[in-house]
Amino acid sequence: MRTLGVNALFHDPAAALVIDGRVVAAAEEERFSRRKHGHRPVPFAAWELPEQAMRWCLEHAGLTPADLDAVAYSFDPALARPADQLGLTDPWDHLRLTYAERAPHFIAAALPGLDPQQVRFVPHHVAHAASGALASPYPDSSVLVLDGRGECASHLAGRYTGGQLKQLAGQELPHSLGLLYESLTEHLGFLRSSDEYKVMALASYGQPRYLEELRETIHATEDGGFVAPVPDWSRWVERRVDDGSWGGAHADLACSVQARLEEVLVDLASWLHEQTGDRVLTMAGGTALNCVANSRIWRESPFEQVWVQPAAGDAGTALGAALQVAAELGEDDTAMAMPGAALGRSWTDDELAARLRAAAVPFTTPADLAGEVADVLAGNGVVAWFDGRSEFGPRALGHRSLLAHPGVVANLERLNDVKGREQFRPVAPMVLADRAADVFTDGPIPSPYMLFVHRVREQWQERIPATVHVDGTARIQTVDPAAQPRLGAMLQAFEERTGLPVVINTSLNTAGRPMVDDPRDALELFGSAPVDALVLGPHLVRRATLFTEGTRGEPASGVTA
Repeated sequence: MRTLGVNALFHDPAAALVIDGRVVAAAEEERFSRRKHGHRPVPFAAWELPEQAMRWCLEHAGLTPADLDAVAYSFDPALARPADQLGLTDPWDHLRLTYAERAPHFIAAALPGLDPQQVRFVPHHVAHAASGALASPYPDSSVLVLDGRGECASHLAGRYTGGQLKQLAGQELPHSLGLLYESLTEHLGFLRSSDEYKVMALASYGQPRYLEELRETIHATEDGGFVAPVPDWSRWVERRVDDGSWGGAHADLACSVQARLEEVLVDLASWLHEQTGDRVLTMAGGTALNCVANSRIWRESPFEQVWVQPAAGDAGTALGAALQVAAELGEDDTAMAMPGAALGRSWTDDELAARLRAAAVPFTTPADLAGEVADVLAGNGVVAWFDGRSEFGPRALGHRSLLAHPGVVANLERLNDVKGREQFRPVAPMVLADRAADVFTDGPIPSPYMLFVHRVREQWQERIPATVHVDGTARIQTVDPAAQPRLGAMLQAFEERTGLPVVINTSLNTAGRPMVDDPRDALELFGSAPVDALVLGPHLVRRATLFTEGTRGEPASGVTA
């Protein structure tokens, strides 16, 4: 059974391929088009068909469109209602629904040989739910989905058993925790449906002084839903102009809304557990990318395990739609857990070498790549790391990453400068899985997808200051050397040199651009940003000025072995 999943309506167009219950490939269109989130000038900003991603998925598996048994589209126009009936203002709503209704023909036109009748509509939140429960390593689980909107709802709570979903609750629009957070994002001067993670980071700099007022109007209900009207944010603080400044009342508002979001999510999870009694909660939907809230659910809800889809946003609905249709067509007995987030493109060692030669870039292929990269990092160099298949979802997980020394406090500002982003935003530590509990606490371990925050143990805070957010937390990624041998060897070599099992990790891109995907993208970034070394698979490119004296800070005291 060969099922292609497609997301192509609101944002983050993507494609995914499931064969005989196995997730074979998944990619976001932005990695090919280089348009972040698939955004185009309005009114077509959200309607980019993932043509390149679809074709790549098929090529990767050696299939043609005629070989497909089904195509799953993660939106069902039959369930949708006009925006004005939902209490929403959307000037492009009619065109969007028309596009969705014609999606089978658009997909067939992009994939010659495909019969439009093979395209099946999957309700948006069902696709999200399947991307969590059916992709997780747990055969049965409760599932919680929250995002901005689907056809006519913003939330789904249910349970998957034997590959079948039983929906237990849902929240109709206009009430939406996702739209609430999107509205706040816009009010704080950031890009809506894109920069919500900036609000989460900014919240740590404020105090929840508006929380009590928010509790009066935003709350869970006894039937598993919630009330969440979008307030007039100006009653507390005027709209922020994005002039580079931040803090004060704007940070307090971000903190207050973040705190209320967390409280309501814990209430929703607790209600769901009362209905199911399950040990495991799986989560998806854009709100599940809020790693601070995820950690609070892990700490305070009755569930023992919480698993979050790495591509929890709309891109993940391509995967979920494919898994759902595969299950409906009888694949539930053979469905296998998602093998990891590394589901995108890759190049062989020889292909990478050929790219470097074609670009006339001098390089070496060291026998001890891990040791040489560890030397660069230990000397406080910045390394662009490009290895294996690209990640599916918004997190850089050691395949398309920018790495630095965690013991130099100035490296936080340095990396934010390299990427051209706001200085209040943290960077994330990657840590060897068997060392994580020694350094971090108060969060689930292992944590391979960077979807939870942990507290940095007090004795480590001065040793790895660049990883510590203002609230004492860090969004960690645990690395299993068996799954990522090259990365694991580098972390082990770095610890041998410095005594630190941690390296700073942030996504390999600059502000406003999608994450690097192709070797060409990596070479472009290396040529334009102050990066000291570039890893392309087993190959290493160095800058001639790598250890120029006086260009870097010194490691924090006590961090060298």
